[in-house]
Order: sequence, then structure tokens, then C-alpha cells
Amino acid sequence: MAGMSDADVQGQIAHMIAFIEQEASEKVEEIECKAEEEFNLEKGRLVATARAKIIEHFDKKIKQVELQKKIQHSNLLNASRLQVLKHKEKLVNNLFESISNDSARISQDDPKKYRKALTDLTLQALCRLLEPRVMVQVRQQDLELMKSLIPGIQENYVGLTKGKYQVEITIDEQNFLPADLIGGIVMNAQNGKITINNTLDERLKHIGRQMQPQIRGMLFGPNPNRTFND
Repeated sequence: MAGMSDADVQGQIAHMIAFIEQEASEKVEEIECKAEEEFNLEKGRLVATARAKIIEHFDKKIKQVELQKKIQHSNLLNASRLQVLKHKEKLVNNLFESISNDSARISQDDPKKYRKALTDLTLQALCRLLEPRVMVQVRQQDLELMKSLIPGIQENYVGLTKGKYQVEITIDEQNFLPADLIGGIVMNAQNGKITINNTLDERLKHIGRQMQPQIRGMLFGPNPNRTFND
């Protein structure tokens, strides 16, 4: 550099170095700012992703807990209903057992009423069969009573059918009904091809099945889940 002293040259060089250092410093600062910005953006994205995953995880856990609570509540409710139904069934059965026990004493406590019941049960079976010859089974303790009733039953049967039908009644003295039955008869016709069970036990069961909804209603009130009452 002609015409410049060493001091001027040194000053020019120093000025250039300072300018380069300033440029470099600004560039470094720019790079650092951009890097920090990108870091913050990436950090925010990662945090948001992690937060979303955590929320999703706990949402699933909450839903699972709620589902388990609903299942447990439903199971407890069903178990409770089952216990109530069993208790109600037990009460109804106890009622019918009490009625059966009371009815079982009819032949001993009220022979006149039992005599009429045996007559009516036999006539009812005859009118259902309309057969000329029938065989009846009774309890062994009712054998003599049944023998004494047959003439009157046959006469009543002719009257009920207005003389159109007559019947020959035979008692099966080889096969008696169980002694622990309340009473009544089992009637057979056509060599056992047709059978009518008209025991008081069977009639009581039949009435029990028919009246069970009404009895339940009287004991426990109307069932809100029942659609039909027939």
C-alpha cells in the first residue's frame, strides 16, 4: 500500500478484523437464535405429543374404570334381583305348602266334604272321557268310600248327560295311589290308553300355576316389568 504508513496499514487491518469479527458474531447470534427457535418448536411439538398420549392413556383408563363400575353394578343388581326372586319364590312355595298341608287333613277332619270332593272329581273325569267303561285308582284308605260312592256317581252321570251315556266304573284294587296324597282319583279308559289325573294334589298344582301371578300380585304388588297379566 504505497503512500500509507505502517500505522495506517495496521489500522486498516484492525478495522477489517473488527468488521469480520462483528459479522461473525452476528452470524453466530443469528444461528443460535434460529437453533433455539427450532429447539423450542420441537420441544413444544414433543411436549404436545406426549401430553396427547398421556391424556389418551388416562381417557382409556377412565373409560375402563367406568365400564368396570357399570359391569359390577349390573352384576350386583342382577344378584340382588335373583336373591329377591328366590325369596319371593320361597314365600309362594311356603304358601302352597301350607295350603297343601291344610287340604291334606280334609279326609280326616271333614269326611262329608271329602266325600263330596271325591264324587265331584270322579264325575268331572267321567264327563271329560265320555267312555262306557272306566277304571279308577284311589288311595287304599279310600277304597271302601269309593265303593260306596260308585252307584250314586253312575246315577248322577246319567242325569248329567241326560241319559245319553251310561258308564261301568271299576276300581283298580291292585294299584293304589300313594297314601301320602291328599286324595282324589286317577281314571283310565281304553285299557290305559287314556288317563286323567284328577287327584286333589294335581288340581292344587294346576290352580297354583294358574293363580301364581295373582298370588304374587297380592303378596308383592304389581310387577313393573310385566307387560301382560294373562
